[in-house]
Amino acid sequence: MTSAVSDQDRLIPTTVAGFGRLYVKDWTPAAAGGLPPILLFHDSLGCVDLWRSFPARLAAATVRRVIAYDRLGFGRSDPHPGTLPRDFVAAEARDTVPLLLDSFGIGDFVVCGHSVGGGMAVETAARFPSRCRALVTIAAQAFVEERTLDGIREAKQGFQDPAQLARLARYQGGKARWTVDAWTESWLSPAFADWTLDAALADVRCPVLALHGDRDEYGSAEHPARIAAGRGSVRLLPDTGHVPHRDCEEEVVEAIRSFLSEP
Repeated sequence: MTSAVSDQDRLIPTTVAGFGRLYVKDWTPAAAGGLPPILLFHDSLGCVDLWRSFPARLAAATVRRVIAYDRLGFGRSDPHPGTLPRDFVAAEARDTVPLLLDSFGIGDFVVCGHSVGGGMAVETAARFPSRCRALVTIAAQAFVEERTLDGIREAKQGFQDPAQLARLARYQGGKARWTVDAWTESWLSPAFADWTLDAALADVRCPVLALHGDRDEYGSAEHPARIAAGRGSVRLLPDTGHVPHRDCEEEVVEAIRSFLSEP
């Protein structure tokens, strides 16, 4: 059963990393009741538009409001004034999420994040243990793995091609080069080598679903195993790469719907 969904977008002001505005879009099912909404966190090159049809389908299937936003420096949000701090994953939960919750008048909520956005979802669940009712990660990394770094090095080389950068600029505009550098230089920095989600995971109190493609080029199955250990379940998706919600959208939506329907 699905519900008709309406959407709207807006810009909200922020003082995160300097002054700027965040682009936010939400999808609300006509039959939505009092269920906690789902907050989406995009990946390192992502933005609201790159979620494509996933938020609307997720809202319809779960009968929950879904809210996605472009992080500062991404998509239709204002440019970031500098470089990402070493703690940028945790900082998103600390600095930006409270702003979003206040702006939308949200009490309890569910978090769902893709790739590094999954790490931000974990940090958010840990920071708001009494309000976060469930956590879903999609192709998230829980630590710095050589497989992840190899994939990033290959992608960095690929973005030396102006045509590839131009394709990204369709979504990131004039911020495309900054977006690539923010991703590659943050992860490849020696200062980031010992980053993990372990401390945040220890503070997660809600049920967890960790989705991961068995052909994910940016991380092995060790990542979802660590995320879900003692907290929930892992769903390995066959013949799937790093973007499961695009490769097998229907299966991902159904997995999340079923997970959120559990008592």
